[in-house]
Amino acid sequence: MSNEYLRITRDGLWDNNIVFAQILGMCPTMAVTGSATNGLGMGLATTAVLVASNALVSLVRNVVTPDVRIPVYIVLIATLVTLVDVSLNAWVHDLYKVLGLYIALIVANCAVLGRAEAYAQKAGILPAAYDGLMMGLGFTFALTTIGGIREIIGGGTLFANAHLLLGPSFSFLETTVIPGYRGYLLFILPPGGFLVLGFLLAGKRVLDRRLAERRAAALNPVPVAA
Repeated sequence: MSNEYLRITRDGLWDNNIVFAQILGMCPTMAVTGSATNGLGMGLATTAVLVASNALVSLVRNVVTPDVRIPVYIVLIATLVTLVDVSLNAWVHDLYKVLGLYIALIVANCAVLGRAEAYAQKAGILPAAYDGLMMGLGFTFALTTIGGIREIIGGGTLFANAHLLLGPSFSFLETTVIPGYRGYLLFILPPGGFLVLGFLLAGKRVLDRRLAERRAAALNPVPVAA
């Protein structure tokens, strides 16, 4: 893998993560992460839109003039979101009912248009699609992590009803983490989402600082006295 693809991977999954670094997509992040299953479903739907929109924007970047590029990008994104919305309604209807309006609101997710502007319109089709994939997987990771923590604390389960929302093949994900636990309702409600996100953001900053200190120490080792 080239250095460019390694950088894209690192940016999408960690350094420039949509939720943990850019603090974008807060509407679905707070609204649909009451469980890990919902977070995973929303993340995968957004990933599909990111990959396809980045590829299409890269494809038309030399045809669309700068004056009309934003409306064109929005039309492309809205078309893709509509296709994802209809597909979920047809094939994963239970998940579609849970996510509801938030699927259509992917159009308004700043991260999708942001990646089109920041990267896809300047890159080839393959790098642009890969950037969309990594950004989408980073977003999915963030939503699933937040949803998993909220679900464990709020109900003692993990990926509950995955077979109903994502299909029978996902039934292996369903786990009872704390048997007999009655749950803590606050973490299922929106305030719990803000609490979990806040602690995760703080944890990421602490970890990033320590990693930076280690890299700096490795580059500038302290000389050992004879």
